[in-house]
Amino acid sequence: MTAVHGVLVDIYGIGVLITGNSGVGKSETALDLVRRGHRLVADDSVEIRQENEGTLVGRSPDLIQHLLEIRGLGIINVMTLFGAGAVRPFKRIVLCINLELWDQKKAYDRLGLEEEKMKIIDSEITKLTVPVRPGRNLAVIIEVAAMNFRLKRLGFDAAQEFSERLTDVIEEGDHEEFR
Repeated sequence: MTAVHGVLVDIYGIGVLITGNSGVGKSETALDLVRRGHRLVADDSVEIRQENEGTLVGRSPDLIQHLLEIRGLGIINVMTLFGAGAVRPFKRIVLCINLELWDQKKAYDRLGLEEEKMKIIDSEITKLTVPVRPGRNLAVIIEVAAMNFRLKRLGFDAAQEFSERLTDVIEEGDHEEFR
């Protein structure tokens, strides 16, 4: 068992661990996701246990269960505000989204072909890095990331499909799309 600084949310049945430096917007994003109908598992500290090889389950420490800390507002009780359907006691973690402040010097993945992994205990999960800057709707981006992750597991990979189409066009010598 281990503890990770982050937020765990159930998004369309996908357990998403949101990580990032303090103050980057993890809890505010979780609040927005709960408002959109998803379920909070843990905020600030996520207790993670490995049930068997490749299976990680996260939960909140009892002391802070159902609570979110929002700077400027303080501590809010998600279950009291949004109802019992807005929280879960635990969730299997399959995806990590790391929020980081936008760095103009860094090249971010624009196609979705690169797959980064994060190791927790003895298990690896997919990790995506999402740059944060004003005007980006992180809740929508994370929601779409979870849906896209699910589609990839079902065999539908939009980035791979685009890459194959592009390769076909280049190999055919038909470059009119690029003129």
